[in-house]
Amino acid sequence: MAEQMTRDDGRTRIRCAEEADAAVIASIHMASRSATMPYLPPQKRDHEQVTRWVRDVLLKQCRTWVAVGDAEITGYAALDGDMLEDLYLRPDVRRQGIGTLLLDEVRRHSPDGVSLHVFQQNTEARAFYERHGFTVLDTNNGDRNMENLPDMTLRWTPDRII
Repeated sequence: MAEQMTRDDGRTRIRCAEEADAAVIASIHMASRSATMPYLPPQKRDHEQVTRWVRDVLLKQCRTWVAVGDAEITGYAALDGDMLEDLYLRPDVRRQGIGTLLLDEVRRHSPDGVSLHVFQQNTEARAFYERHGFTVLDTNNGDRNMENLPDMTLRWTPDRII
C-alpha cells in the first residue's frame, strides 16, 4: 500500500460531526462540487435545502467526521456502513493533506475495507483514491446516480498480516 501522509503539525484535527455543523458542511459540499466538478448539472437546491439534507439525512444515516483547522471546519467525510458517501473539502484547502486525514479516519472505522462511487470524469478524485490503495471494482453508465453521469465503484481493502 502507498505510504500514508500524516499531519503532525497540530493544525488540523478530525472530530465527529454535530448537528450544529450542518450549515458549514452544506457550504463545503456545495462549494467543492461547484469548484471541482464543473461538468455537473447546475445545482437545483439552495443552501437551506442542502443544510436540511445534511442535518436530517446525512448526519442521521452516516458516521460523519469534520476536519477542523484554526477553529474552522475545512472538510467532511460521511460513511454509511462500508460505503464512503462523501469526502469534500473547502476548495481553498485542497492539496494540504486534509483529505488524507479524513480518509484515514474513515479507514480506521472500516476494518474490512471501504467502497465508494466516483464520477468517471472526476480524474483528480480517482487519482487521490488510487494513491491511497483503492482499485476499480466496476464501471456504470450513470443509471445509478441522480446526475446520470458515468461512474465507477472503487474499493480499498486493508492489507492483512498473516
